[in-house]
Amino acid sequence: MSQDIQANPEKKLEIEFDNSRWLRLPIRTHVITADDDILDVVKKYTPQDLKADDLLFISERIVAISQGRAWHIDDIKPSKLAKFLVKFVTKSPYGIGLKSPWTMELAVKEAGVSRIIFAGILSAITKPFGIRGVFYKAVGKNINAIDGPCDYTIPPYNKYAKLGPLKPNKVAKQIKEIIKRPIVIIDANDLGVAILGKSDNNITDEFCKSAFADNPLGQSDQQTPMAIVRPIK
Repeated sequence: MSQDIQANPEKKLEIEFDNSRWLRLPIRTHVITADDDILDVVKKYTPQDLKADDLLFISERIVAISQGRAWHIDDIKPSKLAKFLVKFVTKSPYGIGLKSPWTMELAVKEAGVSRIIFAGILSAITKPFGIRGVFYKAVGKNINAIDGPCDYTIPPYNKYAKLGPLKPNKVAKQIKEIIKRPIVIIDANDLGVAILGKSDNNITDEFCKSAFADNPLGQSDQQTPMAIVRPIK
């Protein structure tokens, strides 16, 4: 390949899945902004010598940012409802999620007040029974992809809150038309992997989650929000 590919710190390039071996080859980019077109970004940084069985995985973060769906927290004015709801959110050690008035305000605006309240009531009813994730399933609209300012996020996005990408399946198909390889748009962190968009339905969620279970992409100073996934034959 034309780039010097190496694993991010504490990660590895090779994994096994279903009795087969695969390489995850991270791709370094510049810091993506709302001035970037995600199609141009992929075209610029994807190596020309792709193999026939390669897949390209892309972090949902850079797709959302390129769509203008990230805002500096100074530009977000949390409502009274957002400030109230955030008190009931359990903070994850791996990200802000909705545990901030800024991200909760984005969720309220994205999903609507009634849907947010309905999902919150369902979550409150089911949580005592040990049922988790009901809020995000009930509210939909990729609310689980909302994230906020974190110290480990590369500047300036350590002071930003963002929504998930808009129409990720459509974006994945558009990117595939350019590089002629299957595309998956994912939200991977140390808690798990969510598949937001795919160009091809025959790429199983099970494979995607297994391939990125250890969160090999790096979006702090590594600047590797994309990765080629390649079978080892």
